[in-house]
Amino acid sequence: MISLKTVSERDAIEAGVATNVRRSLFWMVVVALALRLALVAFLYPERLNPDRDHWRFAGETGRIAQSIVAGRGFSSPFQGSTGPTAIMPPFYPSLLAGVFRLFEVYTKASALVTLSLDSLFSALTCIPVFLIAQRSFGGRAAVWAGWAWTFFPHAIFFSADFIWVTTLATLMLALLFLAALHLEDSTRVALWIGFGVLTGTGDLIDPVVLSVIPLLVLWMCCRRLQKKQHWFVPALAAALACGATLAPWMIRNYRVFHTFVPLRDNFGLELYVGNNGNTWHFAPGGFHPSSTDREMNEYVQIGELAYMKHKQAQAVALIKAHPGDFAELSLRRALYMWTNLWSFSRRYLEAEPLDPPNIFLCTALTALALAGLRRAFQRGASSGMPYAIALFFFPMVYYVTHPQDYYRRPIDPIFVVLAAYAVTSWMQDRARLALSQLQTHPSLAQQLTP
Repeated sequence: MISLKTVSERDAIEAGVATNVRRSLFWMVVVALALRLALVAFLYPERLNPDRDHWRFAGETGRIAQSIVAGRGFSSPFQGSTGPTAIMPPFYPSLLAGVFRLFEVYTKASALVTLSLDSLFSALTCIPVFLIAQRSFGGRAAVWAGWAWTFFPHAIFFSADFIWVTTLATLMLALLFLAALHLEDSTRVALWIGFGVLTGTGDLIDPVVLSVIPLLVLWMCCRRLQKKQHWFVPALAAALACGATLAPWMIRNYRVFHTFVPLRDNFGLELYVGNNGNTWHFAPGGFHPSSTDREMNEYVQIGELAYMKHKQAQAVALIKAHPGDFAELSLRRALYMWTNLWSFSRRYLEAEPLDPPNIFLCTALTALALAGLRRAFQRGASSGMPYAIALFFFPMVYYVTHPQDYYRRPIDPIFVVLAAYAVTSWMQDRARLALSQLQTHPSLAQQLTP
């Protein structure tokens, strides 16, 4: 019979552990936010450059936010007033529009507030990073992963310098990944419905979550089926909740464009930017309405949907005419997404001077993450498969369109978790090996004793 004293001692230990976890997470977030805000103080002037009517202040997102504040609705992602758009989903431009309403358009205050919000999103990502690692690989890996994210250079730089949806999308994808891990063991339909709403919200932030989450849910359903647990009703509830969350945006797009536009309409343009016969850069200039009058004039003359269809037709024609070149280019894009390596030509390095250190950081993180993934699979498919889905399916759309240095950022938390697991598991292996040697050869212990 278990004594009341034993139970109380166990409860006290668990309460102490929970307190330590909360304290660790608190300091991770505080330090992460402080680092990012400190960098904001040095980098924010770059966003105030008036060139091209403040284009460096959030690009298309800034233009749409400006249109919302001016009363023109969700429209005009480039120069001038060009009418309704679905070039990006609504969440982040609407958030930026709220900042513009409070602090005016393209001002120093708006830049500081927006970059501070992005820094906060990045700092809060410490929490799902810690909890993902804790659930999958234990407390030690969680601590390493959380602090690694706190000091992760890409997370610090992009949140403090880049006004874009990237840091919010990173936080959302990490939260969705964490929530998905809990679906396998949850019998509560309410949790699945909440997950569906969260997924729909993530889609309205950045549809890149669709590259991971549906397959992750499918895997969790398969796991539940193997355990002879109910899966169909919870999965259906999640899908309906997600659809209900997306419905207002889809209805808006249908009413505006008179055709079905699920989340965004820019795939044809992205395909064209990466497949136009020019390969010196992963996204060469001169093929986007934001950077050349030729494309902008066409966009204005024929309208957004027709323009996107024409760009897709041009890209597909080139791909069909040169399938071998397309295959080679896709391999280069894949290599870039995993290592940040594109070219060492003088022209390219003048355009991307930070690539050499980025190549080292990105490649090292990839190597550690793949080592962590291998160890996860050694524990069993149930441990490794969710991470494999995230790592290998997330970048696939960029293999056929084009990459950017910030496109990989939303999946960085998964790389960091796996890298932390690889490091901590190696440390544990070395400790076990040292202990085994001491037990096998007691004389070694005597020699090491002072």
